[in-house]
Amino acid sequence: MKQYFKRAQKEKWALGSFNFAREQIFRAIVKANQKLKSPAILAISERSSRLFGLEKAANIFKKIKGPFFLHLDHSTSFEYIKKAINFGFNSVHFDGSELPFKKNIEIAKKVVRYAHLKNVLVEGEIDVLGGKLTDPQQVKTFISQTKVDTLAVDVGTIHGILKSGKNPPLHLKRLKEIKKKAGNTPLVLHGGSGTPDKDIKAAIKLGVTKININTELKNAYQKAGEKEVEKVVKRKIRLFGSKNKI
Repeated sequence: MKQYFKRAQKEKWALGSFNFAREQIFRAIVKANQKLKSPAILAISERSSRLFGLEKAANIFKKIKGPFFLHLDHSTSFEYIKKAINFGFNSVHFDGSELPFKKNIEIAKKVVRYAHLKNVLVEGEIDVLGGKLTDPQQVKTFISQTKVDTLAVDVGTIHGILKSGKNPPLHLKRLKEIKKKAGNTPLVLHGGSGTPDKDIKAAIKLGVTKININTELKNAYQKAGEKEVEKVVKRKIRLFGSKNKI
């Protein structure tokens, strides 16, 4: 997984991180990526996995072929993250964004120590999405102290899609400033659903190497089932530039 992040950074494309909360969406994500020869991250949030089952997610993941990676998204619990790692997840997201900055660092360090012993990657997060934009100086401090493998940043995205169908444009100037402080640490864009395509492309050029998609997949499934989800994933693969990267 780390090698794909390095390659994506160098070649200016991004790995899609596609969320699932049911098996039908999981299957559609896998099919789309297999057909377009794209590596991908299959993500399930702590909240969804408590209903779906961590072990069940790990078991269905073991049955698929290809460069896919199983990721625990938005977990606020060190103990829950340990469970996911022990079930075989490839990467975990510790979301300490609602904690005081020092406390976030403290727990993130614990997560990184445990995860790295098991060769599992860790994604950190500083700010609550849709709140204040991420402070570049905090990025530098957080990365240097925690040694996270990737970092989710707030540059104007939101979770979900506005009724208009179009979300606000990204603060690309701030993203550029953040990247300077982040160095070689890959940046993650949460709330990729509904973000203008031109902004996604610009963000990838500026150093974003993982983009999360959830709401668009849920909406597609509710609208027309697996086939529609597959279409959405294929469109994102082309947009992110990950087609034929296997």
